[in-house]
Amino acid sequence: MTYDTLIRQALIIDGSNTEGYVADVGLRDGRIETIGDLSTAAAVHEIDATGRVLAPGFIDVHTHDDTVVIRQPQMLPKLSQGVTTVIVGNCGISASPVSLRSDPPDPMNLLGSAAAFVYPRFSDYRSAVESAHPAVNVAALIGHTALRSNHMDDLHRTATAAEIAAMRVQLHESLEAGALGLSTGLAYASAFNAETDEVLQLSEELTAFGAVYTTHLRSEFEPVLEAMDEAFLIGRHAQVPVIISHLKCAGAGNWGRSPQLLAALESAAKTHPVGCDCYPYAASSSTLDLKQVTDAFRITITWSTPHPEVGGRDLQDIAGEWDVSLMDAARRLQPAGAVYYGMDEADVRRILAHPLSMVGSDGLPEDPFPHPRLWGAFPRVLGHFSRDVGLFPLHTGVHKMTGLSAARFGLSERGEIREGHWADLVLFDPLRVRDVADFKAPQCAAEGIESVWVNGVQSYSNGQANTQRAGRFLARSGDLRQGFKWESGT
Repeated sequence: MTYDTLIRQALIIDGSNTEGYVADVGLRDGRIETIGDLSTAAAVHEIDATGRVLAPGFIDVHTHDDTVVIRQPQMLPKLSQGVTTVIVGNCGISASPVSLRSDPPDPMNLLGSAAAFVYPRFSDYRSAVESAHPAVNVAALIGHTALRSNHMDDLHRTATAAEIAAMRVQLHESLEAGALGLSTGLAYASAFNAETDEVLQLSEELTAFGAVYTTHLRSEFEPVLEAMDEAFLIGRHAQVPVIISHLKCAGAGNWGRSPQLLAALESAAKTHPVGCDCYPYAASSSTLDLKQVTDAFRITITWSTPHPEVGGRDLQDIAGEWDVSLMDAARRLQPAGAVYYGMDEADVRRILAHPLSMVGSDGLPEDPFPHPRLWGAFPRVLGHFSRDVGLFPLHTGVHKMTGLSAARFGLSERGEIREGHWADLVLFDPLRVRDVADFKAPQCAAEGIESVWVNGVQSYSNGQANTQRAGRFLARSGDLRQGFKWESGT
């Protein structure tokens, strides 16, 4: 038998949260055909992987890559760190189904200008992804704020019964067309005034599909536990899984509360399928929110429409130069983006290490001066947190970025190195892998990522992307409630 690709003598960390083993892996027709001793086998392409780790391709469960996978399908920021699948449509904002009346409301503008929103139906978006042939696989959530923007003339109130009914129709059609579920961004002004009942009614559309509810909580600051309770209430009402997006203790007054948050998560998990994602940094990034302007921690401006020249500078420095208050400077910069250094490192580590947490980058590809997580989140987990800090074994870090993520989002035949599974794979040097991107130079590829395969095609090697892009659109597969199994201590 001749394989398309034969990867010899790799340390296989298979995504199941078990220790690695050395074996050969044969790929054919886009899939993992054989794992074992293939010393006498032949292949069109052979790779000596001695001393290297072969892992499933990383699944970025929290992205805002909705439109960039179509407009810039090479996806180098993700491919270069070993990501083979992105989940889009997070935080209540999605590229579809959307019919804009004017400019996209904040924070939908994180996905691009009005010209990027040309998908009035989810099926239109799915077709566009398939036509673009991105370098990574794409699965998608439906944004609550996107639905609101389609049917409401004022986003600063709760929806009427008729508006909710219209949103439910669009959500139902999207789920039928393969969407993973519903996401909310209740902290943002464009959704903050949506009453819980509005989301409860929308969530009822998820039940029959076994779809998922993900949420950027109504608050990540002092009322965070109440916001978590709201999320769990919605999940229980719809009888669907709940994933809390980028779980954190935001704001200096909230530091040190991660044990409380994780206890609440564990308590909910005893009777309902719940989990969370997080990114491995103590700084967040989003649009410049006047409610978050403070002198308690550093804030860096990443972009500003009226003042593009200040990108990369601290808000405090800008305010000083203009001889105005922080708030006045922030108002003058709007609309704008920012990095907020508003978390405590100990909280980040506790949440990242917890068995219920997955890894997501939350990177913003439209940002001209992005948070370094866009280019470095996954190697940072492998190099900094696993190898250097010793926060967890390497196989646990890999599991949080592969097998756990695939199970939670119903990405069948992905996320683990198994015979018959799709050949989404990453080969890396465990001694060299590290994130290079930082807050001063955020657009830098990681070191130690040697090769990446997407659906069996070697898509990245030796620091270069292959022009042959092999990503696919991944429709929801089965009942996502089946992917949540957790016992304390595992």
